[in-house]
Amino acid sequence: MTRAFNWLIPHPLLTLILTIVWMLLQNELSAGMVVFGFMLGVIIPWGTSIWWPDTPKGFRLGKMISYSFVVIWDIIIANIQVAWIVLTVPTSKLKPAWIVVPLELREPEAITMLAGTITLTPGTVSADLSDQGHSLLVHVLHTDDPDGVLDDIKTRYEARLLEIFS
Repeated sequence: MTRAFNWLIPHPLLTLILTIVWMLLQNELSAGMVVFGFMLGVIIPWGTSIWWPDTPKGFRLGKMISYSFVVIWDIIIANIQVAWIVLTVPTSKLKPAWIVVPLELREPEAITMLAGTITLTPGTVSADLSDQGHSLLVHVLHTDDPDGVLDDIKTRYEARLLEIFS
């Protein structure tokens, strides 16, 4: 029974979330909309599951939650800093930098999360990943200390991601 259920609904939580999102988008509660939302919730994960990577071997949800709060806080602070730079620093005085971040992370999901975190934080963009996945190229809008930015990325984000995905 379990094998048949897993084949029919490969990702039950995603199915539930997609059904709820469909109902919220429709703004109408009816049996037909619930059934159609459930059908979408089954078809979309089932149809796309062949492109999904394997789940990471180790994943610590509690540490992920605390990491999320750190990232949200950093996004808020970086927004203020970038706004200040845009309003007060003339273009001729900007000090952009390209920084190569050597990676200890090896899990593709963890590297993707690090690159996404860097890009989501205003003032920095993940530009490229090396062929072997051992380093990440990051562009910084304005910095007087590229080594300090590198240290921040390594200690604030990568170290936490190593704990989450170990």
